[in-house]
Amino acid sequence: MNRISRLTCSVALSLALGVTAIVPMAYAHTTVLSGVASWYGPGFHGRTTANGEKYNMNGMTAAHKSLKFGTKVRVTNENNGKSVVVRINDRGPYVGSRIIDLSKSAAQAIDMIGPGTAAVTVEVLA
Repeated sequence: MNRISRLTCSVALSLALGVTAIVPMAYAHTTVLSGVASWYGPGFHGRTTANGEKYNMNGMTAAHKSLKFGTKVRVTNENNGKSVVVRINDRGPYVGSRIIDLSKSAAQAIDMIGPGTAAVTVEVLA
């Protein structure tokens, strides 16, 4: 019986370590991020995104450097409290220290089209 228990523990530990390796360390314990968001639109409309979809500036999507494609996040504009839920389907942003690039429609929903960027909170949804 002792031998079976050790085997069970070894298998459980291996599975736990395997799952942990899949989750980026920056998000293993963090579900809320803060930083600067930007948006992208007409120049990219119809181009292929990193996950293979065609970019639709009228959709509720976003680009993030490392979150898994399909992840849904709530982005809240810290200046006005407005929020929008978007799905990650692209990689970026690649400018400065920005943490997320929103589609044009998502940016409009939180009133950040005019300024182009905004201080935001990004909450990863389950």
